[in-house]
Amino acid sequence: MAQLFAGTSGWAYPTWKPDFYPEKLAQKKFLSHYTTKLNTVEVNFTFRQLVKETTIQNWMADSPAHFRFGVKAHQMITHIRRLKGTEEFLRRFLATVEPLAASGKLGPVLFQLPPNLKADPALLKDFLATLPRTVPAAFEFRHESWFEDSTWELLRSANVALCVAETETRTTPDVLTGSFAYYRYRKPTYTGEERRAMVDRIGQHLAEGRNAFAYFKHEETPQGALYAVEVLRDVNGAGT
Repeated sequence: MAQLFAGTSGWAYPTWKPDFYPEKLAQKKFLSHYTTKLNTVEVNFTFRQLVKETTIQNWMADSPAHFRFGVKAHQMITHIRRLKGTEEFLRRFLATVEPLAASGKLGPVLFQLPPNLKADPALLKDFLATLPRTVPAAFEFRHESWFEDSTWELLRSANVALCVAETETRTTPDVLTGSFAYYRYRKPTYTGEERRAMVDRIGQHLAEGRNAFAYFKHEETPQGALYAVEVLRDVNGAGT
């Protein structure tokens, strides 16, 4: 049965007390508490450093079997080499998250391109050819020149999801290109009507048999985490 995985981009925020984390909860217990309310997290620090196996083992120990860790691809791949000549480093990066994959806890790997990287279909096609088909991958394009049918067709050919990212200044077209849906809700606040629209759209994906991953923005306040809890509850309630 298709499922919604909802969460935030990170979890280690003491400023989420007391509305999300209990006031006296130690920070080393944040993840285990987080997993009692949400069923996925998007790990952003993998963008800047290769994660150690001991860290991965701690994550797995602190999370239940159904939990999924989405990870952002390293900046060496997306921002420094800008998808060119990345095959060797891509293998290194994927090897660091292999324990998550082996345990069934790996969510999508997000390849977030820099805002100044303009559409280059040949570049994307060459990179996708190096990406193992076993890796659940999503692409976030931040230059609007990518928003065209040729991009969607390349993603579909590799069964890679389009990350539908919504900010205050730009919204990615809501186009389905992979076997799962991926949303990044980056606005600081959402109205009740906007959240009901999220629930309806995600419900469509689930009804059609595909999983959906939805990540809210992490901020100094727990608002994004509370939105994720609400949307997860409402989608699951609608499906019962």
